[in-house]
Amino acid sequence: MTTEHAAPSGESVTGPRRSRLGPDFGKLWTSAAFSNLADGVGRTAVPLIATTLTRDPFAIAVIGALAFVPWFVFGIPAGMLVDRFDRRILMALANAVRAGVAFVLAVLTVTGSLDIWLLFAGVLVFGIGETLFDNATNAAVPGVVARPQLDRANGWMQTAQVTIDSFIATPIAGVLFAASLALPLWVGAAGYLVPIALALLLPLTAARAVRDPAGAAAPDAPDVASAGPAPAPVAAPPAVPAREALSYLWHHRYLRGMVLFTSFVGSCFAFAQAVTILFFLDHLDVAPVAIGFVTAGIGAGALVGSLVSARLVERFGRGPVMLTAHLTAGVALVLTGAAPEVFTAVAAYALLACAVSVWNVPWGALRQQIIPGHLFGRVLGLIRTVTWGLFPVATIIGGLVARIDLRLPFFIAGVLALGAAVVGSRMLIVGTRRAGAETAVVAPAV
Repeated sequence: MTTEHAAPSGESVTGPRRSRLGPDFGKLWTSAAFSNLADGVGRTAVPLIATTLTRDPFAIAVIGALAFVPWFVFGIPAGMLVDRFDRRILMALANAVRAGVAFVLAVLTVTGSLDIWLLFAGVLVFGIGETLFDNATNAAVPGVVARPQLDRANGWMQTAQVTIDSFIATPIAGVLFAASLALPLWVGAAGYLVPIALALLLPLTAARAVRDPAGAAAPDAPDVASAGPAPAPVAAPPAVPAREALSYLWHHRYLRGMVLFTSFVGSCFAFAQAVTILFFLDHLDVAPVAIGFVTAGIGAGALVGSLVSARLVERFGRGPVMLTAHLTAGVALVLTGAAPEVFTAVAAYALLACAVSVWNVPWGALRQQIIPGHLFGRVLGLIRTVTWGLFPVATIIGGLVARIDLRLPFFIAGVLALGAAVVGSRMLIVGTRRAGAETAVVAPAV
């Protein structure tokens, strides 16, 4: 546990007082929290519903793969929309789409009309809304906090996701599923309604990137604690293709290398986790009603990671923390596959979740720090198109391998992830520092 309040105020209980993240970040945080509530319910309910329609590892893997397909198809267009239009409105529209998808799936389930193909289609459409919402949310963070607060703000966003998803949504979803197949879908649809209003209440600085008079991205977003009017967001840029973002990413050697590294390691994780639900149901004999509580145990690791990541970055720097996180994740994958029973499997999986959370916070913050604000949506969309676009392929292959043995994907992924971390260690440590992507605390003097 940390010494901070479990709210997005950013005040420290002990030690030096830290600047507040402010009420505008609180609105963004709460909007993300309610969205994560609905996400967590759906993320547990949909695979469980799928297991009532089929027990084929390949078909279950397709459910996971389809969740990433929109990032490959729609990632760049979503980024262009985020850079051009009001991000607050896009967040609201995205959640309206997701609420509609959950409602339709619930009706189909109640009427007995749902089959695996309709479930596939629902997951695919739902993912399009998720792509737009996540892009807009990430792009809005620098508009409501100052640059020195980015790691802490991203830590709180990660904490909201993990806490609500793992400890509230998924355990409830398992119980709701046991009571009625459609009940978690009804709850998920309702969960998306509150974020629609909260997104529209965000300030103008969250709508689009703030620029200085010279036209460059402002080094800091407006400090919510400072006096005086906030800078106005730039007008919507002209409708330009993603060419500018592609050129920026291609010529940024460090960021390009990080994207390739993250794509490979992330694909390893997707490969391993393709049939997680069947791993616990069939290999470890966990009852469906208890899946949510198993997920909560795994989420404990993710929660710890999200809470301590910003502190670790402050102490050791982004590069060393990211390298250690990836080495830990590789070991955890192997331990999960080798676990003899459910408790050790959950503990090993929790270690993996902790490592991924520790990585996510500095990775998100360094992108927000080095990518110009007016390009952020398109560059993030491009990054996720490249990175997450590979995940469906990895997930499908993982499902095919799991037909041989449900443990085998964990072993293969763990070995590959460890090898990638060793190969990429210089880029993570030296490259992060040279690219100016380290925190000010640990950056060398110039």
